[in-house]
Amino acid sequence: MQQPSAIIIDSPTPSLHDVDFTKGYIDSKKEYQQQLSHWQKRLLSVQQAYFHQGRRVIIVLEGWDASGKGGLIRRITERLDPRGFQVYPIAAPSKEEQGRHYLYRFQKVLPPPGRFAIFDRSYYGRVLVERIEGFASDNEWQRAYQEINEFERLLIDDGVRIIKAFIHISKEQQLQRFKERLTNPVKRWKLTEEDIRNRDKWPEYEQAINEMFARTSTTHAPWHLVNGNHKWYARVSAIQGLVTLLEQGVDTTPPQLDPAMYAWAKTQLGFE
Repeated sequence: MQQPSAIIIDSPTPSLHDVDFTKGYIDSKKEYQQQLSHWQKRLLSVQQAYFHQGRRVIIVLEGWDASGKGGLIRRITERLDPRGFQVYPIAAPSKEEQGRHYLYRFQKVLPPPGRFAIFDRSYYGRVLVERIEGFASDNEWQRAYQEINEFERLLIDDGVRIIKAFIHISKEQQLQRFKERLTNPVKRWKLTEEDIRNRDKWPEYEQAINEMFARTSTTHAPWHLVNGNHKWYARVSAIQGLVTLLEQGVDTTPPQLDPAMYAWAKTQLGFE
């Protein structure tokens, strides 16, 4: 089985320019399904290990509009035990959250032991959309880099594993996906006026994204880039990268059954 490699794991300071859109394809649907199934099963084993060991995980997914975050999240969670994860789609703050520190709504949903928290967009909105659209003052978004680094360091010191990935697509690919959404009644709800307006600010967002990488891709919580131009490849490679990162330093061998529990169960169930 050919192994994809769209996630850039070893880049200390990633940049959007690191992604080569001429590479990263899976031509066969059969190959895609085989690879996807393989890595989904591995991810389920990882989830079970983290549950038994009481480990906590935060997965941060950022990316351009129409980059495929939702599709990737569906494939990540497709075979997981639904009791072991929670997906948080991040939109504008609620009335309760407005006026509080922007990290408040993330602090209140931190995962308990043995669970995954998956953020579809995240607190990095402070240095991306809130910066570009003027929802945060210069002082607020500029100080956010240090606040976010300290927030993540606090969590990591407390035993949380944080995986951060950004799905990058070309401006041309985004246009194609916007056209598809506009003409497809089933997908039309995904395209908003805000998505279209944001295309005019592509250079500003590109600068903000690269600055985000430079300021917040730390040793303990690095950013990983995903080549998202080809959806099949992006999904498989992202899940492979996620598994690879989560397996580091973790024994994923299923725990041994307690002999006393086994003997008791046999007696209760009436079999030898």
